[in-house]
Amino acid sequence: MKIIFLATSANIVYMMRLDKVVSQTYDRKQDSFRSAFLLGPAFLLALLVHRSWAFTELLWTFSIYLEAIAILPQLVLMQRTQNIDNLTGNYVFLLGTYRGLYILNWIYRYFTEPHYRQWLVWISGLLQTALYADFFYYYALCWKNNQKLQLPA
Repeated sequence: MKIIFLATSANIVYMMRLDKVVSQTYDRKQDSFRSAFLLGPAFLLALLVHRSWAFTELLWTFSIYLEAIAILPQLVLMQRTQNIDNLTGNYVFLLGTYRGLYILNWIYRYFTEPHYRQWLVWISGLLQTALYADFFYYYALCWKNNQKLQLPA
């Protein structure tokens, strides 16, 4: 599953950057989110709050923190453009659903595995899911009313 996940993620990046059809829809003017505002705090937090000082542990912790907030540029872009096609809306919805299923997995494991505690992962995952909450609300509202997805400015 990890290989499939990495391969599809690499394909998405390829399509966005190098595919002649898909890359033409990219609007550089609207996409002005400064990723350093995500990378810096996630890295600093990984240095401050982690399980051990092992290099791989610090990288893993950084990836957990970064994953929690990595959706922010997409959400900001969708809010700015107000032009959200079905494919993008469904993709972001499925990303949030994926995170929600992780929470169900954690609940199940908490009750079935003795001493299962992953506070760092749980808090980061809850934060990530909370970031999707507003999007989910408007997604469900538009789906219910059979309208095109638009986020408020």
